[in-house]
Amino acid sequence: MTARIPPIQCLVTFEALARLRSVTQAADELCVTPSAVSHRVRQLEQILGAKLFGRADFSLTTEGSEYLAHVREGLAILERFPGQDAAQGKRKLRVAVTPTFARSMLMPRLRAFIEAYPEIDLTLQVSIPLLDVVAEDADLMIRFGTGRYADVEHLCLMRDDVTPLAAPTYLRENGPFDTIEDLLGAKLLKSPLEPWRTWFLAHGVDGPEPAEGSSFNDIGLMCEAAAQGLGIALVRLKLGQPWLDSGALQRISARNVPSPHAHYLCWRTGAMERWECAAFADWLKKSLA
Repeated sequence: MTARIPPIQCLVTFEALARLRSVTQAADELCVTPSAVSHRVRQLEQILGAKLFGRADFSLTTEGSEYLAHVREGLAILERFPGQDAAQGKRKLRVAVTPTFARSMLMPRLRAFIEAYPEIDLTLQVSIPLLDVVAEDADLMIRFGTGRYADVEHLCLMRDDVTPLAAPTYLRENGPFDTIEDLLGAKLLKSPLEPWRTWFLAHGVDGPEPAEGSSFNDIGLMCEAAAQGLGIALVRLKLGQPWLDSGALQRISARNVPSPHAHYLCWRTGAMERWECAAFADWLKKSLA
C-alpha cells in the first residue's frame, strides 16, 4: 500500500510553526486562524504517528527535528518551476568560520552536507571574531568565545577540553613534564584564543601568561608549530585530534580541563527564516552531536 502523503497545508503550517514558535505568528503569516494552525499540526501528527512538538514553547522532538529537515527540503524543491535554469535555482549560503574549526571539524563532514543539500551553493569565509578578524556579509557565523553575544542570536555547537600537547621529539629531548613547575620551565607556545591561565588555575596555580615565547592567533598554526618541536601548546582536544591521530603531537598529561570558551553558531535576527540557513544549522548541530 502506498504511504499517505500529508496535505501540503499541513506541511507548510508545520514549517512555519517550527520556525516562528508561535501559533499566533504562524497564523498571521499563513492568513488562517490560530485554531486552524493547531488543527493542521494535530492532523500531521496523526498521519505520521509521531509527536512533532515536545513542549508548550514549541521546541521540536527528535522526530520533529528530523522531519523538519525533510519538509524544508521538499518545500524548497516544490518552489522551483519547470524550465528554470538549474544554477539559477541554487540557494546561496555564506558561512564565516574560524580556521581550525573549519579544518578539523567542518571539512571532514562537508561532503555529507553537499550530498544531502545539492541545491545549496556554500561559500566558506575565514573569521576570527575573538580577535576582530570578521568576514563581511556572512549569513551564518561560527564564533569561538564566551557566548555572550548581544549583536546576534546564537546556539552552542561544541564545548571542548584543553590539555598540553607537544611533539614526540620535544618530549624526548626536554621531558618529562610531570609537574606544573616542570611545565613553567618549558617553552610554552601562546595564543589569546586559549590562555595558559586556564591550565594553571585548574592545578591551583594563579600564574600569569608566559612573558616570553611565540604567540599565534590561530590554533592550527600553533599545533603546527608544536609539531615542529618549537614548544608545548595548550590545545582543545577535538580541534587537535588530527595531530594526535597522526602522531605529530602527544599529550604530556592524562588530565583534561574544560575550556572557558566554546564554539557557537551565530546569526542575525531573521536569518533562520531562510530555508538554507535553517538546513545548515540543523545539519551542523546533528553532525557535531
